[in-house]
Amino acid sequence: MARGEAPAPATASAKPIRERIAALALRQVAFGSVSLLPVRFESSRIAGPFEDGGRTLYCVSSHMKGRSFGKGERPKVVVRQDKAADTLTAIDDDEVCQGHRTEPFAELDTLSNTKSGT
Repeated sequence: MARGEAPAPATASAKPIRERIAALALRQVAFGSVSLLPVRFESSRIAGPFEDGGRTLYCVSSHMKGRSFGKGERPKVVVRQDKAADTLTAIDDDEVCQGHRTEPFAELDTLSNTKSGT
């Protein structure tokens, strides 16, 4: 790299999968992507990866506050990973998330709360 030249931008696949899933979740309407009011997330959870009918899936849920005054919301999203194309897609299939073990998803809390400025 020549002196003064900016480094090449990181590709999407260079980011850890959990950060990419958090960013995708935050672009969903259920997670406040079109909210005019700032939202705050806490106690976010993720399940996966797990296979369901040949698909690699992750389930993301959280406690969201701020959009509805005084009352928290519980947004959820199912994310399908296409390993061959290295893409993530939000899908509408809540039922596949039932019965899977979840773990804390600090990446969502951190990413969302730094974007909202809180």
